Amino acid sequence: MTNLAHAVVSDDALSRRDFDRLAAYIYDESGIRLPPAKLTMIEGRLRRRVRAHGLASLRDYCGWLFEGDNMEAEREHLLNAVTTNKTDFFREPTHFDYLTKEALPAMRREGITKLRVWSAACSTGAEPYTLAMLLDAYARDHGGPDYGILATDLDSEVLRTARRGIYPADMFDPVPIHLRNRYAMKAADPQRREMRIVPQLRAAVGFGQLNLMDERYQVGDPMDVIFCRNVLIYFDKPTQERVVRRLAECLRPGGLMFLGHSESITGFDLPLTTVANTVFART
Repeated sequence: MTNLAHAVVSDDALSRRDFDRLAAYIYDESGIRLPPAKLTMIEGRLRRRVRAHGLASLRDYCGWLFEGDNMEAEREHLLNAVTTNKTDFFREPTHFDYLTKEALPAMRREGITKLRVWSAACSTGAEPYTLAMLLDAYARDHGGPDYGILATDLDSEVLRTARRGIYPADMFDPVPIHLRNRYAMKAADPQRREMRIVPQLRAAVGFGQLNLMDERYQVGDPMDVIFCRNVLIYFDKPTQERVVRRLAECLRPGGLMFLGHSESITGFDLPLTTVANTVFART
């Protein structure tokens, strides 16, 4: 019995060879680094894909991927499975304070009447909806500017959640009460304990899939503001520099880029200058 149990555990684990093959593919496709310390996490996430295909083990799944010529069909599901999607409303709030108290008044003084804002790596939508709340409230109070928000992510599953705009009610705890009352609706059935972003705010955000490993970001006209926070930490330094440079290319001169508080671009040769803690202006 002991030998059989050991065989089952071993068979449903990733060999180092399979892990290295997966890590190399995921890095090439998404820029995400998977050190060996992530092996157990990846095993847990990929077991759902094993079950989805009716396979017996992770070893069989990797054989199906790499020897069975199924990688192209499985690519989206594989990348969705390994993507980290930590997000909250008003996460790292000092950025939003800077936006509303410094950046928006300055842009209004410049005579900007329409803002283009991009939430890159938007996950399930808390960040772009936070931005929409603040931009809409500012526009109401000051008679403008108009605004449009683009929100993108690599993970197609989180984008489906974001488009729906339905979240557990306790996710809205960080949202100031006056904004919560204006921009979120409670479920008709109180037992569901959910809230949904109001239609007018959902309509202000356009969601789309975008891979930050792409050579160019097809996002249209230059942006006034880009939020790309807490995603660079999953990349190595050369990839970080390439991504930030491509993001900067999408900013108008004077436009602002917000990175995560734990992220740094020190030592990179970029057309950006620091204006606040992890806030940068395009030079």
